Amino acid sequence: MSRKTAVPTERKRGEGVKFVYEALRDDIINLTLPPGSPIDEVQIAERLSMSRTPIREALVRLAGDGLVTTLPNRSTIVSNIDFLNIHAFFDAITLMYRVTTRLAAENRTEADLVTIRAHQEDFAEALRNRDALGMIATNREFHAAIAEAGRNPYYTGLFCRLLDEGRRILRLYYSSYDDAPPDRDTSGHDGMIEAIEARDVAEADRLATRHADLIVSQIQTLLSQDKRQTIAL
Repeated sequence: MSRKTAVPTERKRGEGVKFVYEALRDDIINLTLPPGSPIDEVQIAERLSMSRTPIREALVRLAGDGLVTTLPNRSTIVSNIDFLNIHAFFDAITLMYRVTTRLAAENRTEADLVTIRAHQEDFAEALRNRDALGMIATNREFHAAIAEAGRNPYYTGLFCRLLDEGRRILRLYYSSYDDAPPDRDTSGHDGMIEAIEARDVAEADRLATRHADLIVSQIQTLLSQDKRQTIAL
């Protein structure tokens, strides 16, 4: 937390909160601030050349995202990743991948397709640049646009919450491939767009399931690795 970040000396009202929020959010998602680490408002204020008021407001937003937790003693830490219940998270997000993509194939408009393709182009650019934070952000917007095309705001709200909650898990996924995931994992977006455009509900469901399964299986493999070292006694 010691590095200084150059920031403009003047900001319009609200821009300071946005700046702090995005800086801390990226550090948390990128695991620069690991789960369970304390949030020191004084150090953040010094690093970002900000007063503590926008920092506290940014922390409220981050708490709403589930990325930080306020303890009973009023200190704040980076939220832990609940690996004990990760199977339940995987079940829920896989279901939302399937439901939203199926509904998009049924209900999409031409305008929806334009939006979805634009987000896919942004994702592809981030992928080419091996920009993990960019991939995470654009992947979220891609799937959120598909959910919007399904025309069920309840599913959209739930799916976006799960996508936000899973951003650090997705960071682990990209890290496992040195931020260059294989084509078999990343080409799924294009297939889903084709199925949605063709209004092929069954194929949209199949591809969404496959897309989720590839990510889930890789994370499960990471979590099951035995990293103990043999120690001579």
